[in-house]
Amino acid sequence: MKNITIPIEIPSDLMIVLNESEQEIKSHFQASIAMMLFKEEKLTIGKATQLSGLSRFEFEKLLAKNKIPISNLKIDQIFGDVEKLQKL
Repeated sequence: MKNITIPIEIPSDLMIVLNESEQEIKSHFQASIAMMLFKEEKLTIGKATQLSGLSRFEFEKLLAKNKIPISNLKIDQIFGDVEKLQKL
């Protein structure tokens, strides 16, 4: 799969304030965008993990830290699954 680069302009003093390298800021941006798109249900957890540049476990920990649920199952879906399992 081919990657594209999207340039983002930020104030130069931001790196000084954050005391982070360009790569660290890029990693934060990628993870934040991945979380936002996952939360908005625009990306699956797999694609969001891929965008974040983290491992699946690290991305799930980041979601939990930010109180973003990993699953968006509704209560009626859960009860439906329970009924199906009881019939087995």
